[in-house]
Amino acid sequence: MATSKPQKEAQHEKEHLEMKTPPVVSPKEWEAAREQLLVKEKAFTRSRDALAAERRRMPWQAVEKSYVFEGSKGKVSLLDLFEGRRQLIVYRAFFEPGVFGWPDHACRGCSFGADQVAHLAHLNARDTTLAYASRAPQADIQRLKTRMAWDMPWYTVTDSFDKDFGVDEWHGHNAFIRDGDRIFRTYFINNRGDEAMGSTWDFLDITALGRQEEWEDSPEGYPQTPPYKWWNWHDNYQPNASVDPGWNKVVDASKATLNL
Repeated sequence: MATSKPQKEAQHEKEHLEMKTPPVVSPKEWEAAREQLLVKEKAFTRSRDALAAERRRMPWQAVEKSYVFEGSKGKVSLLDLFEGRRQLIVYRAFFEPGVFGWPDHACRGCSFGADQVAHLAHLNARDTTLAYASRAPQADIQRLKTRMAWDMPWYTVTDSFDKDFGVDEWHGHNAFIRDGDRIFRTYFINNRGDEAMGSTWDFLDITALGRQEEWEDSPEGYPQTPPYKWWNWHDNYQPNASVDPGWNKVVDASKATLNL
């Protein structure tokens, strides 16, 4: 028998009342509670910054093998995935026969993450490329990208890349840096660590060079520029462009209130 609307509303109200909710307080009391928690929030932020600083001091692992991927225009190497930039992050997404959702969809978890990826222009402006890799053929990958409105470069794994970098049975992000044609693995994050990935900041925080801003604790000689000043509209980045004088003025005028 179907539950009537009044019965449904009464059931919902009962469930709501049974929740052990926090007390309702005055604006002054609420602000005091918020200020108390803010101390811990800021401590957490500083702790996160310190962890990212440790990542920037991780030893590098030389990539000795040559890996071949299939791209939308044919075969490419791991070096090609950098697209000429200095850093590369490769996310192994599960989209292949045997994965739940195939052939219409990639793994739900991987798709959830792909939906959260920020506009890539901001990441690219920090000399960093994000790429996805799966074992599905390119025709299926291009179809999926069109259906889901995803625009990150997405390659087909053709060899042991996934096994060699710990993502043959589970998803994960591998970070790389290059020195000319030499490639080094600098960090790896998976499992719940992948939950945070999506924003430009989270991607940069797992790279060897970090956000590349002057306030960061980075090894000597690492590239760094003033914070905020490199920001731009995603359709307005220009290679080697100087800071817009107008935006420079806005940032300088706001320094007193900025809390890095």
